[in-house]
Amino acid sequence: MNLVLTVLQTVAPVFLLGAIGFIWVKLGFEYRVAFVTRMAMTLGIPCLIFVALMKTEIEPAALTTVSLAAIVAYAVVTIASIAVVKLNGLDQRTYLAPLIFGNTGNLGLPLALFAFGDAGLGYAVVIFAIMAVYSFTAGIWLVSGGGSIVKVFQEPLVGATLLGGLFLWQGWQTPVWITNTLELIGQMPIPLMLITLGVAVARLHPGGMVRAFWISAAKLVICIAVAWTVGLWFELPPVAFAVLVLQITTPVAVTSYLLAEKYGADSDAVAGLVVASTLISVLAIPATLAILL
Repeated sequence: MNLVLTVLQTVAPVFLLGAIGFIWVKLGFEYRVAFVTRMAMTLGIPCLIFVALMKTEIEPAALTTVSLAAIVAYAVVTIASIAVVKLNGLDQRTYLAPLIFGNTGNLGLPLALFAFGDAGLGYAVVIFAIMAVYSFTAGIWLVSGGGSIVKVFQEPLVGATLLGGLFLWQGWQTPVWITNTLELIGQMPIPLMLITLGVAVARLHPGGMVRAFWISAAKLVICIAVAWTVGLWFELPPVAFAVLVLQITTPVAVTSYLLAEKYGADSDAVAGLVVASTLISVLAIPATLAILL
């Protein structure tokens, strides 16, 4: 009973905030996704990442191990996803990126925070940053046929990760008044991202839902198997192990839909993946947490 209550307390805020965004749009109220997303990605999340790394009490060596584990996990997931696409004759530009990249920002960060506190968030932001760098390069290349490494270093969250890692490594701290300001800004993106997820799902026009559900189920199985195996292989401590599994197995991100629409892939099919994988996660996330907690 205590385990069930703990799981519900963890996932309820996530899905309730998403429901707020969904209902907000269905009631006809205005919500500018582009503005909110830009504010979160260029201001809120970089502040969150920097402060989380600077203030974390996790040993730098442990974060390095988690980083290596995340890189290996994404590499294996990529290979498995290519196999799924090739064996089933799916369009690579449409399906490969959604199979690889999960919603590590909108869902992964708040889940790690609610389930495992600041330590969990510290691990989660590192995995999120690795995914973001990968998606800004290989992800864009997969969808559009072109990507630039220069673009990666223009992203504020990458700079925040590098700077936060430097402060963690050196044991530096910003003045209290700056830390408080950055921390306040960093509290903004998590609820905003969850509400935005609900808004985006409400506005999607999904297509091919039968195919979307089996592909989403395949993604979940692959990601859980890979993350679990890699976590055991690297002998990660319990919290780091749990966060790696949660982050790697998050459902298809709305970002995948936006990229598909921007670069001319089948955006309706990707929208179907977002909806299907998010619906599956309503059951999959609590079940995964019940095992990990």
